[in-house]
Amino acid sequence: MLQELIILTITAASIGFFHTLLGPDHYLPFIVIARARKWSLFKTSLITLVCGMGHIAGSVLLGMMGVALGIALTKLEGMESLRGNLAAWFLIAFGLVYFVWGLRRGVKSRPHEHLHAHKDGLIHIHKHIHIKEHVHIHEKEGALNLTPWVLFIIFVLGPCEPLIPLLMYPAAKESLLGLVLVISVFGGVTIVTMLSIVFVSTLGMNLLPLAHVEKYTHAFAGVVICFCGLAIHFLGL
Repeated sequence: MLQELIILTITAASIGFFHTLLGPDHYLPFIVIARARKWSLFKTSLITLVCGMGHIAGSVLLGMMGVALGIALTKLEGMESLRGNLAAWFLIAFGLVYFVWGLRRGVKSRPHEHLHAHKDGLIHIHKHIHIKEHVHIHEKEGALNLTPWVLFIIFVLGPCEPLIPLLMYPAAKESLLGLVLVISVFGGVTIVTMLSIVFVSTLGMNLLPLAHVEKYTHAFAGVVICFCGLAIHFLGL
């Protein structure tokens, strides 16, 4: 029994690591949005952690319900596939909306010049940015930002496809310790891998000289998120 648990633990850790590493949707959205919205490393890591926990919890709950109700593995995998399609389309839609919003914001933030003539005959030129002139008095800084919540909902919907087959084996053996090990190891490795990639990549992104294209980082983030959704839906990543 001990040997089986060791093999199960190693398998859960390996699958958790490679599943996360090969799935760009697990980290790219956080990296590009953190850069676009200028999140701190702490905030980026916290949002990644919460989304990762929601990602694991969704599949754990579905798997445990399947185990408790005796639902066949093929049916559970079908439900996971449906969740995966929903999550992919949500990512695609969110990416497209974010791209359009970011592009519009980028165009508005492009400075242009105006001539001003005074009564004394003095003429001068000043630079003008539209986006800073359309802030209404009721728009408060620090208003509720929906982006982290959208990401969280998408990640809760997004399945961990390898987790349910891993859960079914210890459940069939009626091993509570095996179930706890699979959930803990798979979930822990998945979240640590997400955090590590996001942390290192965010540090790297912050070092890149992107000042000349800074106003279009939101649009770029939207494109990346959209492509993550397309990769999930059409390539099965």
